[in-house]
Amino acid sequence: MDPFAAQTLLPSDKELAEHYGLVAIDCSWERADRAFDKRFPGIGRQLPTLLASNPVNYSKPNKLSSLEALSAALYILGFKELASNLLNIFKWGNTFLTLNHEPLEAYSKAGNFEEMSEAQASFF
Repeated sequence: MDPFAAQTLLPSDKELAEHYGLVAIDCSWERADRAFDKRFPGIGRQLPTLLASNPVNYSKPNKLSSLEALSAALYILGFKELASNLLNIFKWGNTFLTLNHEPLEAYSKAGNFEEMSEAQASFF
């Protein structure tokens, strides 16, 4: 997951994720631009807009923790139970799904970039 990637994650990326996996770089948002300035192997995807539920950035758009980002990706790709289980690591984790339930549902049904953009615009 790369917050600076040119392409947004789509449900149709599920096969790529199943074959290659998902990776998130765990770093402070204050250092994200430097961390992602490096070239990483793989196919970069950013998430559509979501609200953070972590205590540091609560309700800030796109300021997700690595856990939230991975869980959001899993949810969008159709691995909803796995996303929920991953969020159970932190006591605030399932707040992420509650806070973002409607957008995540819409994003998980987007068939292409245009539908993803429309869904994102309807919430944010």
